[in-house]
Amino acid sequence: MSGADKRLFPRFACQLAVELEVPDGRVVAGQSRNLSRGGLCLETAEPVPAGAEVTVRVTLVFDEERSSEPLDLPARIVWCTPFGEHAHQVGTQFPPLSSERLTYLDMFLRYLEQQAASERDDGSGEDDEDDPFAA
Repeated sequence: MSGADKRLFPRFACQLAVELEVPDGRVVAGQSRNLSRGGLCLETAEPVPAGAEVTVRVTLVFDEERSSEPLDLPARIVWCTPFGEHAHQVGTQFPPLSSERLTYLDMFLRYLEQQAASERDDGSGEDDEDDPFAA
């Protein structure tokens, strides 16, 4: 059985603006590669130590002028590896989340699922008229 088959939650490939607030107070900017109920994979310019307890701040970016409110989630850095010459790929894991945070995360994931389905159906992915995250 492959690693993907052992996953508890489906992953959604997505490019979200992400910030990691690390224990020393720094904020490390990055961009997500995928998101699930269990965690997030992202790329950053600087390394983040494995085992660090962080706050992950994810934001949906709709276009140059519109984005969602950020969603802050507690997470633990599971791994961090060099990726290319000047980047790092970082894997995070979410602990059990409060019902409120889980509700918001589920809304993010539903939005990503709808966008993926829309892009598969018509290739545009432009239909965000009823978007609950649009600012």
